[in-house]
Amino acid sequence: MTHFIFVTGGVVSSLGKGIAAASLGAILEARGLKVTMMKLDPYINVDPGTMSPFQHGEVFVTDDGAETDLDLGHYERFIRMTASRRNSVSAGRVYKTVIERERAGEYHGNTVQVIPHITDEIKHRIYNVAQGADIALIEIGGTVGDIESLPFLEAIRQIRTEVGPRNALFLHLTLVPFLRASGELKTKPTQHSVKELRSIGIQPDILICRTEEPIPAEERRKIALFTSVAQEAVISCVDSDSIYKIPGLLHDQGLDRIVLEQFNIQAKEADLSEWDQVLENIATADSVANILIVGKYTELTDTYKSINEALFHAGIQTKTKIKLHYVEAASLEDMDETELSAAFAGMDAVLIPGGFGERGMEGKIRAIQYVRENNIPFLGLCLGMQLAVVEYARNVLGLDGANTSEVDPTSEYPVIKMLDPQRDSETDEFKGYMTVGAQPATLIEGTKAYEAYGRADVNERHRHRYGVNLDYLDQLQDGNFVVSGRTNDRGLIDFIELKDHPWFVGTQSHPEFKSTPRDGHPLFIAFVNAAKAVQEEKGSDE
Repeated sequence: MTHFIFVTGGVVSSLGKGIAAASLGAILEARGLKVTMMKLDPYINVDPGTMSPFQHGEVFVTDDGAETDLDLGHYERFIRMTASRRNSVSAGRVYKTVIERERAGEYHGNTVQVIPHITDEIKHRIYNVAQGADIALIEIGGTVGDIESLPFLEAIRQIRTEVGPRNALFLHLTLVPFLRASGELKTKPTQHSVKELRSIGIQPDILICRTEEPIPAEERRKIALFTSVAQEAVISCVDSDSIYKIPGLLHDQGLDRIVLEQFNIQAKEADLSEWDQVLENIATADSVANILIVGKYTELTDTYKSINEALFHAGIQTKTKIKLHYVEAASLEDMDETELSAAFAGMDAVLIPGGFGERGMEGKIRAIQYVRENNIPFLGLCLGMQLAVVEYARNVLGLDGANTSEVDPTSEYPVIKMLDPQRDSETDEFKGYMTVGAQPATLIEGTKAYEAYGRADVNERHRHRYGVNLDYLDQLQDGNFVVSGRTNDRGLIDFIELKDHPWFVGTQSHPEFKSTPRDGHPLFIAFVNAAKAVQEEKGSDE
């Protein structure tokens, strides 16, 4: 039978429930258990696909094309799971399903209510995703006390009653703030958070307390007394300089042992050797790479969470300390040449990520021209690849005014255009203009992309409506511009590069979504190695 761990959060938002849950999942997986994870988001949006990145951060894309919360990225990075749309559920999706059933008459004229209809749908989805797993870690988004969270909390309360305390436990993440003026850790917010949780029928079994300083034994006894949680189950999670230290930190305090004892599960000792290797590589990094991200949403770096992590993972695999720098693309548009050179000074490589909308486009194109002309390693993702095509068409091929039709629908040279609508191969049903999810592609042997992956067949995730206009393919392939990979189903351009540049690669895909700290991603590893080569060349010239 599957055992459930329900993870809630209190006091403040953005405490790191996803990291804590994924870290526990990593430890339990290291003990030989099959773990799955799920995120329940209380917002009314059906999914985050249309939400502002400034409000929500990045949209994480799964193999099956679900646009999900960024916490699913943490799940995939910490445990060996491939998430699907089943692993991410919003209140909007739940309500939409229930309302559609009501309209179809499936409730036979009964009054449709939050309890039992909404809560039953939530429970159904939880039970569904848990099938076949030893442990199902279910994270409830938001903060205890939020009105929109109540149906989800009621649903997990009911599941605990249905399966019993030997098969379900509640883990509550809370904050124990440190007041520097008095030098004290304050436990009152945690006490009130648990009180709020208990008022709706949930008694936590385990507390993970986020804190700047270690929690003394006396304070842990106090928290245990006022929250009715066993003292050993009051876990201190001190702020760390790397999220990949958290599994070891929680394991050292016996969190996995407490969980398995409550579930009466016998499992082998945790083998955290892979995580130890990750930390050793971080600690023994013997080189530095300065990488500039030219983006549209640089004020909120969570917008590029998977990209940031993929670069750090590549640094782990190459023993390189990655120093990330950000510049707002729009700010480059009005710079003179001196200012532009200053913006790129000291950078070993430049990455341009995906995005939507017109703002900052010309700034990104200027950045691409600069790195192309100055032989700076470049990686363009999604829109970053598209604009590399635009820049090359304008400034090398002489197609003055070349553009993407996303920005200029009347361009004389629309080298990037909206792709034809997708249709089901069997039913011919219209599937929309957005390409979302995993798309197999074939790489050309002898290219930098092939060299990075070490194979021809790749399968990366996509999220885009626009692509390279194949009408310009012959003009683009001038001997320097190389199409190094195309999708298998529609023959679309998926990878491009420049032959006469040290390392200039673009991909229509989002390889960052498949990077993990234990393995890295081959394209990002090659990119970081190219940046290291620049750094080493600088060192030899000094």
